[in-house]
Amino acid sequence: MLVGILLSVGIGEVLGSVSTVSNATMFYVFSMVTVTIVGIILVVRRTLVTQSAVALAMRPADMATLGRWRAGYIMTYAFSEAIALFGLVLRLTGFTLSQVAPFYVAGFILLLFFRPRRPVSGARA
Repeated sequence: MLVGILLSVGIGEVLGSVSTVSNATMFYVFSMVTVTIVGIILVVRRTLVTQSAVALAMRPADMATLGRWRAGYIMTYAFSEAIALFGLVLRLTGFTLSQVAPFYVAGFILLLFFRPRRPVSGARA
C-alpha cells in the first residue's frame, strides 16, 4: 500500500496536469473530506481495532472478533489510501505537487502509523 502511494505520486508527475483549471473550491472540499476521513479512521480504530485486540488477547480463537479486527485494519488502510488518491486527483486537475503533497504525505504517514500489530495478552485499551 505504501508503494501504491509512491506510484500515485509518480503517475501524477508523469501525467502532470491534464487540466490547467485548478478549482480552489475542489481543493477545499477534498481537504474537508480528508479531515473527516482522519476522524473516521480514529473512530474505526477505537471501536473495531482496539476493542477487538483486547478481546482477542483474552480469547484468541474467537473468529468473529478476529474478523472485526481485520475489518478495522482494512478500513483504516482503505481510508488512508483514499487520502493519497485525493492528492492524485487534485494533481491531475491542475494543482502543483507542492499543493497536493500534504495528501500524499498524510496517506503515507497514516499507513505507517497504523501498521498492523498482533494483539498481546493482557493488553488494555
